[in-house]
Amino acid sequence: MNTMLRKSVLGIAGLAVAGGLAAGPLNHHEVGPSGLSEAAVVQADKPDAGKLIPHGVQGAQSRIDLSDEQVGNAKAIIAATKKAGLPERAAVISIATSLQESKLENLGHLGDANDHDSLGLFQQRPSSGWGSPEQITDPEYSTLAFLKGLKQVDGWQDMPLTEAAQTVQVSAYPDAYAQWEQQAADIVGQYWNS
Repeated sequence: MNTMLRKSVLGIAGLAVAGGLAAGPLNHHEVGPSGLSEAAVVQADKPDAGKLIPHGVQGAQSRIDLSDEQVGNAKAIIAATKKAGLPERAAVISIATSLQESKLENLGHLGDANDHDSLGLFQQRPSSGWGSPEQITDPEYSTLAFLKGLKQVDGWQDMPLTEAAQTVQVSAYPDAYAQWEQQAADIVGQYWNS
């Protein structure tokens, strides 16, 4: 199935994966009892916005409403990032990448709607060395595999999100990751310390 037809089928199914295919690993506020607004209390616990979006967002931003399953997958990405000993910025890059690749849905094989073997939160491919289908569809494993590739990108901490994600994913749409940076940062800001 050609790429244009594949994207049309996926879009109709509501599973549009506008990102490319991974090439494989790189070896109004109410006042609370304290007298402070709830937002002020929550803000004190959130990671520093400068750590989350050090370069500011690039281009128009997209945003989707998340289901409980998608929030759970975002939390799994955050937990795996912490397990890997990486900072909040790595979680922002990972979540933005997953928003682009799968809309934070842990996709199994899409059959005829998918002309490759891309799976999971990051649309990683077993045939490209990311792991077995069972591994790739495990949120912790797939996140750790993505982060392993990210750590191999010299200067990932200081580069724009879309460049870091693209270097790992090798997408046919390298600038597409940038549109998810604000939502990814908001997710990390909300759940990093929970």
